[in-house]
Amino acid sequence: MRADRLVATLLLLQSRGRATAGELAAELEVSVATARRDLEALSSAGIPVYPQPGRGGGWQLVGGARTDLTGLTAEEARALFLLVGSAHRGSAPGDAAGRALRKVLQALPATFRAHAEAAADAVGVDPLAWGSSPDTGEPPGLDVVRLAVVDRVALRLVYMDHAGARSERTVEPWGLVDKDGVAYLVAGTERGRRTFRLDRVVAAEATGRTFERPSDLDVDDEWIAVVAEVEERRSGTWATVVVDRRWVPVLRTQFGRHLREVDAAPDGRARVRVADPTPLDLARHLAGWGAMLEVEDPPAVRAELARIGSELVRLYAAARTMGSTT
Repeated sequence: MRADRLVATLLLLQSRGRATAGELAAELEVSVATARRDLEALSSAGIPVYPQPGRGGGWQLVGGARTDLTGLTAEEARALFLLVGSAHRGSAPGDAAGRALRKVLQALPATFRAHAEAAADAVGVDPLAWGSSPDTGEPPGLDVVRLAVVDRVALRLVYMDHAGARSERTVEPWGLVDKDGVAYLVAGTERGRRTFRLDRVVAAEATGRTFERPSDLDVDDEWIAVVAEVEERRSGTWATVVVDRRWVPVLRTQFGRHLREVDAAPDGRARVRVADPTPLDLARHLAGWGAMLEVEDPPAVRAELARIGSELVRLYAAARTMGSTT
């Protein structure tokens, strides 16, 4: 888990004072590229970790080696728990990441713990994807949103919806959720709870106005409700599909949590269930598979596939005839 590595990386730097990405990679049993990404993540989040170029260089904590975390400032402690706090909040009692983060929390000065705990409560992780999502990298306004969530400061957002239309709105940021690499903001608005994909936030600005979160608010519970609403919209039509077992992981990447394995077909292939909002949506997503899979039901999806196939035959039949005569 990345949370384990980030904490372990920080503690290793504190004990050694300086280490190269290669040394950390060997110690943590990860690739050098992964170790370097973790170091850069700590640095960009505000933890005082910096590279020292030249012979004998490496990465080190400003101020040299430390034996505990009491040298962290309030801002640095908050930054650390924004990165890995979700593991602390949601971990089981015996979980390694949870144990490490609880030790980190106890090592902090008492005056800083409130900042760290607020950061831990403000972030969450949902590893299940909604189908395949492009890797867009870290959203440009993420740092602004993170601080606003922890400090409970209202945000002015310029937001672009799925159709490309832009709007401006003021929201009260309640929490952040990382869903398989895509960041979402759960926020309060004049019309109740709303969820925003951060890669669609064109601009984010703190208004300076503070707010009080609802006393009974739990970001995890709010996110569960968000997922339930989205699932209901996205799974209006289910289809039974028979496909070679080796292609099930590919289908799972395409449909995410909207794929359920059912049983084995008589010929040894896998029978799975996949979902989309409408029969047309399902047919569009399955048409590219051609004869590699077979849709058993419902008839509406089979009819849409037949219609799409007929349209393609009519559109490209002339091109195929021309190709055969050249």
